[in-house]
Amino acid sequence: MVHTPTPTKVSKLEKLKERSDYLREPLLTELQQDTTHFTEDAIQILKFHGSYQQDNRDNRVKGQEKDYQMMLRTRSPGGFIPPELFLVLDRLSEEYGNHTLRVTTRQGFQIHGILKKNLKEVIQNILQSMGSTLSACGDVNRNVMSPPAPFKNKPEYKYAFEYANNIADLLNPQSGAYYEIWLDGEKAISAEEAPEVKAARQSKGRGMIVEGSPEPIYGQQFMPRKFKICVTVPGDNSIDVYTHDISLVVMTNKQGELKGFNVLAGGGLGRTHNKEETFARTSDEIGYIDKEDVYDLVKAIVATQRDYGDRHNRRHARMKYLIHDWGVEKFKAKVESYFGKELKPYKKLPKWQYQDFLGWYEQGDGKWFFGIGVENGRVKDEGAFQLKTALREIVQQLNLPMRLSANHNIILYEISTEQKETVENILTNRGIETNPNAIEPLTRYSMACPALPTCGLAVTESERALPGITDRIRILLNKLGMADEHFVIRMTGCPNGCARPYMAELGFVGSAPEKYQIWLGGTPNQTQLAQPYEQKMPVEELETFFEPIFVFFKQNRKSKESFGQFCSRVGFDAIREFAAKYTIGSYMDTDTTPKRKFRKNQRRVSVPDDIFPRLKEVAQKEGRPMNQIIADALSDYFTKSKEA
Repeated sequence: MVHTPTPTKVSKLEKLKERSDYLREPLLTELQQDTTHFTEDAIQILKFHGSYQQDNRDNRVKGQEKDYQMMLRTRSPGGFIPPELFLVLDRLSEEYGNHTLRVTTRQGFQIHGILKKNLKEVIQNILQSMGSTLSACGDVNRNVMSPPAPFKNKPEYKYAFEYANNIADLLNPQSGAYYEIWLDGEKAISAEEAPEVKAARQSKGRGMIVEGSPEPIYGQQFMPRKFKICVTVPGDNSIDVYTHDISLVVMTNKQGELKGFNVLAGGGLGRTHNKEETFARTSDEIGYIDKEDVYDLVKAIVATQRDYGDRHNRRHARMKYLIHDWGVEKFKAKVESYFGKELKPYKKLPKWQYQDFLGWYEQGDGKWFFGIGVENGRVKDEGAFQLKTALREIVQQLNLPMRLSANHNIILYEISTEQKETVENILTNRGIETNPNAIEPLTRYSMACPALPTCGLAVTESERALPGITDRIRILLNKLGMADEHFVIRMTGCPNGCARPYMAELGFVGSAPEKYQIWLGGTPNQTQLAQPYEQKMPVEELETFFEPIFVFFKQNRKSKESFGQFCSRVGFDAIREFAAKYTIGSYMDTDTTPKRKFRKNQRRVSVPDDIFPRLKEVAQKEGRPMNQIIADALSDYFTKSKEA
């Protein structure tokens, strides 16, 4: 295992950040040059401003320059998108982008396809419309997440959103370079920072602040790597609570008054194939903090990572490696030394549950919110499916804000009862499914990163491949008599884990062109890390690869046990042993009983007349004989009786 080196030995990128004049150069100079792309040094600084330079590989022509374009990402704490910002993003994506928007897994929007010459105008428009891209990428605190549900009668949800926004403000870069470059020094239209945030930024603690620096929290070199934070409420795991550098859980009293926060730290999913020193990791429980001290505690954790994170080996630079190398107790002691106080014991929490908040919900103040499922987060118009136009029409007519979810979905809110029909009609007329229960469950609970053709790290397809793969898995499940089965599927085109595949019940991680590493054993509520089962599964072998695994699951699962829980319980050795002995298609042997003649000693069981039509309907739908369905139901009953 690689261990954190002394701070005197730093990477090339650390030296670049140090001489960038707090994120100005060489970006500022190159932005004024008449070129189609930035140099590698400017690209690294550009990330801090919310943009990645990309190359559309679909448009590559041998002997010609790459098809350079920029991806731009919004900074949207808690996923909040005011109506004026959405309309501007929609327009900019049409005028300067690839005509789509994409909801990210950290509750922001991305515009793809922007040319270098148009980048400044696009960012200016965003800044002038209550938006920002500052620190949406780069070695800083990224977009701070919170549950997207805008409940007005559940104070814990309001606190989560409020503190996500305040912590985002607290950790925003302060040097002014962003506004100098994109607004020529003018200050953007934005909400006023909370007074306690301003005060907390200057609170010194014991070494938390870099005194005399334009960046009092980050210093000249900023963070060793990206840094991620979320704020959630007890029981709500709509934001993958175990995957962040810091996770705060709102703790209230019986009257709904905020008392403090449970604190977790050390999560992170990025890794590199064939580099065992890199790994996905879930966060640890660190302790509890009173609400008055939460900002100083966040700064203390940031300062610990800032000063002791690995600045030599970027593959080892995330805070998860620092905690892994040190252990939780040493890390906690160092944080407390900056903070000046001891953390209190972590408080007991209810079980975590995943919710996607699709469909209609009462806000709690007489108004409604409506969750729209967005497959892989891609907001587009394609044939009869016109989600982009539908959202534009709704926002233009009703002036509704939205919240983006961590699972690629969109919530429209502040909807009056009188406006519900308008929302439904616009969506239906534009080909959008408004009944969440009508969405294919494998699709509803899946996610994919963009990958090819634009992401420079992708080794294979993801967003464009996942719909076909979920279709094939559904067909296979139906063939196996598992038509009602579904589980959490996530896919990425590389091991960086942007769609968080390592927390899925079934994770696909790109390992070579048209080949995927297969991860199994996550849980439906995203509380358990999956494990690698197969290194390079060719996508054309999907059905033969998964058939024995699904059959083993069907035959040996416990009552109400999910696919991920089953894989974790029985272990990979048992799955591999069954798969090695399994003959493809042998599941048919148990499904051919209608073709057999009854033997004299064969027992018969009748069913009530009112049940028979339902049994027949299910048998036709699932493609299974009725006696097999009865046998499975009885087997499940006997299993439950034995367990009781």
